[in-house]
Amino acid sequence: MKKVAVAMSGGVDSAVAALLLKESGHEVVGLTMCLGVAPAPGGPVKCCGPEEIEDARTVCRALGIRHYVVDFAADLEEKVIRPFVEEYCRGRTPNPCVACNRWIKFGSLLAKALAWGFDGIATGHYAAIEEKNGLYRMKIPKDRRKDQTYFLHAVPKGALAKVLFPLAGYAKDEVRGIAQRSGLPLFDKPESQDICFIPAEGHRAFLRSRGVGMEPGGIGDRRGRVIGRHGGIACYTIGQRTGLGIASPAPLYVTAIDAARNRLVVGEKRELLSEGLAAGQVNYLVDAFPEEAWAKIRYAHRAARCRISQNGERLTVRFAEPQEAVSPGQSVVLYDDGTVLGGGIIQEIYRGAHR
Repeated sequence: MKKVAVAMSGGVDSAVAALLLKESGHEVVGLTMCLGVAPAPGGPVKCCGPEEIEDARTVCRALGIRHYVVDFAADLEEKVIRPFVEEYCRGRTPNPCVACNRWIKFGSLLAKALAWGFDGIATGHYAAIEEKNGLYRMKIPKDRRKDQTYFLHAVPKGALAKVLFPLAGYAKDEVRGIAQRSGLPLFDKPESQDICFIPAEGHRAFLRSRGVGMEPGGIGDRRGRVIGRHGGIACYTIGQRTGLGIASPAPLYVTAIDAARNRLVVGEKRELLSEGLAAGQVNYLVDAFPEEAWAKIRYAHRAARCRISQNGERLTVRFAEPQEAVSPGQSVVLYDDGTVLGGGIIQEIYRGAHR
């Protein structure tokens, strides 16, 4: 790529990504997405808010590159926020960052950059792209503590040839050091926190503002006995322990969310174990999945050995050892020897005797 548009979030990672590309001889411009997000003053740093747009402009000025702001607020609403709300109404726990990467950053933004004549886009993600004989693969980066490939598994396979991850070979501390030595502003800026469109008041306030009812309902055990009351299923996630208000000799956790009956099911920690799962909306970053691989069921989860089978658009994953708190709505992401194979959205959990 000669002409590259860098997705500038106003943070140190995208700033250094642009710097590295410019130093290596690319023609670089900065593109910042305006998503209609207005975080509360004094709240946590978030991506794509007004202050972050101004920070990105400041960095581009320091680098001597052009900076453009592109409005994708309507795309965020349609592709990310609305499905996010709908999933919570179904009793699921969605991951909006996965959807944002799929539809906004590596969908709408990439398409805009290509339409403007750029060869591709770059971001400050900690991930890697490897090319061999014309085939492109997504790989785990050097800094495994910052590995963001879980959030990138839904990027379209065809987009990989048009994407650069300049930070693939750097650790986070090295990136901050580069920014400081190069005199880039914001080298010590805190990392963005939380979901960009969730206000400081939290998920419950946001969902209420979107018309999601918080109708109280029953909390039961696996035998069907009602042992408590909840304040709205959208306030709970699989594996949650706090906020149940139930006295019990042993700690209780949310093991299932029954949206149809407005009911939570709770149980002891061992009842969180699952032997497998079924996923939909599957994205392939390779031609086909192998029979065995490693699966991550959430970002901070340690990858677990698994067997894979497919039936049409449905992906079945069976774990070598039972896994805890598998949550419908989250992503299962598959890996093999440092390569990101792809993944899908968890739809169903398999419990019972482990085979």
